[in-house]
Amino acid sequence: MSNSPEKAEDGFFCDHCGKFVPLRAPGTKHRNHCPWCLWSKHVSLKEHDRKSQCHGLMKPIGISTKNDGEWTLIHRCITCGLIRTNRIAGDDDEIMLLCLTLRPLINLPFPIDILAMYRNNITGDPNTTA
Repeated sequence: MSNSPEKAEDGFFCDHCGKFVPLRAPGTKHRNHCPWCLWSKHVSLKEHDRKSQCHGLMKPIGISTKNDGEWTLIHRCITCGLIRTNRIAGDDDEIMLLCLTLRPLINLPFPIDILAMYRNNITGDPNTTA
């Protein structure tokens, strides 16, 4: 895909990665994040109102799922700290989504060795291996 728009109203340039982002996307009526880096921009106070004065970059920090199984991106504004969810779009980079989903497993809040100690306490066998 070209980095230059046919018309300005066709999309915008991502303030994080610089790629051109088309406004139309499968699975959503309102494109609100870059499909390549998943970053967004804090432009709305309420959904789609475009009244925010912040305009900070919104970092993708996680994935959430709705009751129906639909995935949503969780963004945090790096300027004001606002946290907001956004629907993923059909053309979002699958590898980026997967990396974001797996981030909690990569950055565990405890030492991995504690899992072996926990397993040993349950089985009573200090020689138990996975």
